[in-house]
Amino acid sequence: MLECATADPAMTDVSVSNIGRRRAPPRIDETKVSQALQDLFAGWRQSLDEPFKGVTAAGEIERGLFQPRNTGASVQPMIDAAQVFLSSLDPVQRKAICFDIDDEVWRTWSNIHRNLMRHGLCLAELSELQRKLAYDVLRAGVGARSYETARNAMRLNEHLAELTKLPEEFGELYYWISIFGEPSADQPWGWQFDGHHCNINCFLLGDQMVLSPVLLGSEPVTAESGIYEGTTVLREEEAEGWAFMNALTPKQRAKAVIGMNLPFDGYASGFKDNIVVPYDGLPVTAMTPAQRNQLIELVALYTDRLPGEHARLRLAEVRQHFDQTVFAWIGDFDPVSPFYYRIYSPVIFVEFYHQPGVALPNTGYNRRHAHALVRTPNGNDYGRELLRQYRASLTG
Repeated sequence: MLECATADPAMTDVSVSNIGRRRAPPRIDETKVSQALQDLFAGWRQSLDEPFKGVTAAGEIERGLFQPRNTGASVQPMIDAAQVFLSSLDPVQRKAICFDIDDEVWRTWSNIHRNLMRHGLCLAELSELQRKLAYDVLRAGVGARSYETARNAMRLNEHLAELTKLPEEFGELYYWISIFGEPSADQPWGWQFDGHHCNINCFLLGDQMVLSPVLLGSEPVTAESGIYEGTTVLREEEAEGWAFMNALTPKQRAKAVIGMNLPFDGYASGFKDNIVVPYDGLPVTAMTPAQRNQLIELVALYTDRLPGEHARLRLAEVRQHFDQTVFAWIGDFDPVSPFYYRIYSPVIFVEFYHQPGVALPNTGYNRRHAHALVRTPNGNDYGRELLRQYRASLTG
């Protein structure tokens, strides 16, 4: 185990000094929330009773899509960062943060801002050094742009505390980190960040990496005041998704549109691991070469959630199944209306969507509240399919 590192002042997140000391929010008393929320939470718990299957098109997993292999892409920065972080914790903290690789608690992430089923260690409960080391785990495990989006989502959650005057519910430090398995170059392990508008799950097996489910978002998407004025998220995902729809012909758009009423939440958000979603929408095979290239560029915004060479490998995986990919749209198509779009193939599920106000005044669906979600369909969220095959190889 590596020794605890000394904080590099140049890398320390100075924003922490603007917030002051806070404690992790306690778990909510579910008997004291509305009946609608009680019913929602009960449904979430019931979903965990179902064995994990993953997102599918017809309820059955398409096999043969994912295999354990050597990729040649380094994961050593992640191993090092996780080991240094763990070495900074005391025994009580280590017990709180460490879970078995296939612990079902991995599936209990959610975008809800309240502490319902949070687990691991909350950033608010860590020392400044430990918090910096936790951020280093995140930084090593995602692409540079994705790291900035994740951190900005956290900063905008602090801005939401300013707007709502509810610092006990919203804040930059109300995010929980968990480690699954032991950081290793040859054994399966992973990590999770979980909190409002920032839910990131990472699985590693050798030098293979699965980064999903990943949900990033914010309400509002831009801070127009406060200590983080100018901070913003998901602007490119929104703009490039709209631009792709604009590049389609009217006939193609009609095929892409699968509905007009926006969903309140994503089809595959938290506690929807086994959602069945048909391949509806405009197939890639009905697109021109220029449109196909533009869609690949849009997909790359999401495969770039992974770091460096892993992002290139992920995009190559998507390209292998590109002719099986569909693009779908929900809502009006004009320069100002909120919308939903989806990119879906046997190996990737992306959905971007606007929501109505939730923490802020509800003025209907609007572009001030947005989410972007990425999953790996057919059983490989959380790396489950790779883990299944790995364990089968040990007993076979």
